[in-house]
Amino acid sequence: MKIVGISGSPRGAESRTAKLVEAVLRGAASAGARTEFIDICRYRFEFCNACGTCYATGECPMIDDLLQVFERMIEADGIVLGSPNYIDGPTAQLKQVIDRMADAVHCRSFDGKYGCAVCTTGGSGEDRVVDYLNHVLSSLGAQVVGGIGVALGADTGRLEGAMSEGEALGKDLASAIETKREYPEQLAALEEKKRYFRELILANRDVWAHEYEVWAGNGWL
Repeated sequence: MKIVGISGSPRGAESRTAKLVEAVLRGAASAGARTEFIDICRYRFEFCNACGTCYATGECPMIDDLLQVFERMIEADGIVLGSPNYIDGPTAQLKQVIDRMADAVHCRSFDGKYGCAVCTTGGSGEDRVVDYLNHVLSSLGAQVVGGIGVALGADTGRLEGAMSEGEALGKDLASAIETKREYPEQLAALEEKKRYFRELILANRDVWAHEYEVWAGNGWL
């Protein structure tokens, strides 16, 4: 199995969020997973302008690094999303990537994958960001195994405790992938979402040719 960890922090080697993402990956690796860490702030991404080209053709007209990052996510069995809390939300850098994945949401591109989310903050609001990132994973079609949010304040020792929790979360993520764990409530919600998008794709089949082909090819229509 392969698990990709993505950090949306712009602080590079000083990022506490990156350390927490890496702790999750260490736990997953100890359980037998191949892992890869991606610092998205080292890549160049343009902003989504809602042109709709991806719905129609499956391709984005913007020339940047999105495809190479997205392909590594598609190749993975598990995804870890991490961001610090920047005024009750993820960083602009991570949100910039998320906004470019509307076609992946429509096409349920993470169907069969598993994921989790982590967040660090100096003050509060960490759980809100974890919930949002896990919601993103679910919107893409993945089942979510959990998340970790930690308010560090001036107590650097809290990060060490969170990293221990992160390693445990990584092991659990690997276990969920290996055993094909099912979360009945999540699966029911994912099926309801799939029914919604099925009607949306059918209603727009003439203009969203790419997405119609994906759904037809998966036998979902």
